[in-house]
Amino acid sequence: MKPNDPHDNPMNHPDEQPTGAEGTPKFGRLLLVLIGAVLLVVAITLASEAMYS
Repeated sequence: MKPNDPHDNPMNHPDEQPTGAEGTPKFGRLLLVLIGAVLLVVAITLASEAMYS
């Protein structure tokens, strides 16, 4: 069978994404950014409480 054979892919679905380490998201970096954002919100909250009370 050829890759473009209509019997191979009858509903014309796109090819599957390649698997492996070459396009994996950086979950560690994302976690650090999320922790930094939470700490920034906490710092702004504490600073505004100190300023207005």
